[in-house]
Amino acid sequence: MPKASVVTGLLLLVVAIVLLAFKYFRAPRRGRFRLWGWIGLGIILVAEALLFYGSRWVAIFITPIAWTGYVLLIDATVWSLRGESRLGSTPRHFLALAFWSVPLWLIFEAYNLRLENWVYVGLPDSLVIQGIGSVWSFATIWPAIFETADFLEALGLFRLHPARRTKLSRSAHLGMALVGLALVTVPVLVPPSVGRYLFGAVWVGFLLLLDPVNYYAQGRSLLRDLETGRSSALCSLLVAGLFCGVLWEFWNYWATAKWVYVFPILQGWKVFEMPLPGYLGFPAFALECFVMYEFLRTLRRQLLNVQRGSEAEAMNQGGTDVTAQA
Repeated sequence: MPKASVVTGLLLLVVAIVLLAFKYFRAPRRGRFRLWGWIGLGIILVAEALLFYGSRWVAIFITPIAWTGYVLLIDATVWSLRGESRLGSTPRHFLALAFWSVPLWLIFEAYNLRLENWVYVGLPDSLVIQGIGSVWSFATIWPAIFETADFLEALGLFRLHPARRTKLSRSAHLGMALVGLALVTVPVLVPPSVGRYLFGAVWVGFLLLLDPVNYYAQGRSLLRDLETGRSSALCSLLVAGLFCGVLWEFWNYWATAKWVYVFPILQGWKVFEMPLPGYLGFPAFALECFVMYEFLRTLRRQLLNVQRGSEAEAMNQGGTDVTAQA
């Protein structure tokens, strides 16, 4: 008989999928459901069937396999609702998101080396195969969050009217950034026995630290969204984080190569393998995914502007030199 933690998780997941499916099939369409969505659905169904029948390699790689199928499936649903999607409209940007998902997640893996909140078990002996599985898995994290948030926004679940506008002062922004800096540094400065209880600070620290930076660097910012009364992105990310969190734990529970949580907080209160308080971290993590990726985009844009400015200055200087020689 399945454990209570598994039954609870399955019930939550089924209810969420049924509600979203009901909303999706009642929503107006702007495009047809694309082929890659059917491929994604097929990947998930075949993987689940092979997992049920005891396929060793599927059990090892079920997390990246299932998430690859999920990303393809959810992108196709976004296309059908909007007539555009990340993969269908801007595949280069989609691939960039998957690429940067790997080093961005490795930041959290680096924290875990000291704070020891989870460990990996059941990994294959080959380091090459471990590396392939890890990179493949990590590359699906940011696309999964972003695509799910796109889907929720496309459903129109969070179109609030009238939208409330929230504008914070410059000093409030500075205070947020300083608090964020403390949250991402203190857990690794204190002894590991204390830091193990502070991983939650890391799940919100980068959000508070980087979103004000994006704001003042003229990048996409949740703070600016709130100033203009656009809260749908923030709400969609929060729900996307929680939904993806349950899915992550669902597929991880049945995997052979998996992560196991070892942080010393309410280990007796689990949904799948995650202690119940841990699910509070997923919505915050989704917001961090957004601000961390937008920080990279903003930084790249700023560097390109500096480069273009330098090139223009060099060209002007060259023109001046030619005129002087003439």
